[in-house]
Amino acid sequence: MYLFLCMLSVNDLGMSLSTLPTVLSIFFFNAADVPFDACLAQMFSIHSFSFMESGILLAMSLDRFVAICDPLHYVAILTNPRIVRIGLAIVIKSTSMLFPFPFLIKRLPICKGNVLSHAYCLHPDMMRLACADTTVNNIYGLFAILVTYGLDSVFIILSYVKILRTVFNTSSHEQRLTALNTCVSHICAVLLFYVPIIAVSVMHRFGKNAPRLVHILLSYAYLFVPPVLNPIVYGVKTREIRKRISRIFSRGLM
Repeated sequence: MYLFLCMLSVNDLGMSLSTLPTVLSIFFFNAADVPFDACLAQMFSIHSFSFMESGILLAMSLDRFVAICDPLHYVAILTNPRIVRIGLAIVIKSTSMLFPFPFLIKRLPICKGNVLSHAYCLHPDMMRLACADTTVNNIYGLFAILVTYGLDSVFIILSYVKILRTVFNTSSHEQRLTALNTCVSHICAVLLFYVPIIAVSVMHRFGKNAPRLVHILLSYAYLFVPPVLNPIVYGVKTREIRKRISRIFSRGLM
């Protein structure tokens, strides 16, 4: 669990570092210009970390599934080498899915007003700057979303269906509460990640007439809410992390 939590923390840091350069330059220095290649690099980084977070949340649901449904074989199934291979598979899958995106964007002629809707570069935003046919970009973007967010969310739901069946078949009420309590943090992390993504996708598809401020706030929630709230959620719910944080603060006060 802690190894997967470490992966999630590193990924959240990567997501924040990918967005901060342009966001801070706009807010503090009013520097709104972004070179095209830098914009492509930021787009690739943001979407890659987003795809990786979805894969990590799926891996964490697998961890909870094994811990609750087959606790006697937990150590034998989730060995350290296997966890490392899962982490590498998440990175390879996410980056390989995103690899064609910069080339698909670079082939398009940019002749419309080169003003982005947000303080950072995203694939849908860059497609709107093109004056050529973006059908290939739209199809591949939809395919990448379905293969990552779609499949990952389906497997997360299926794992929790199995977890709930196992928990409610347990005779002891106290054991049920203990088992469910171990899943609360992960469920919160899943909701913090997928709810803003769904909201942003719905607004892009059906809320084109909505105020621009709504689009901007949702896009910030999609990128900044999970990295900010995930440490709080796991810090509050995980006893070991809570103890270590309190120990650090007590040392600082002394």
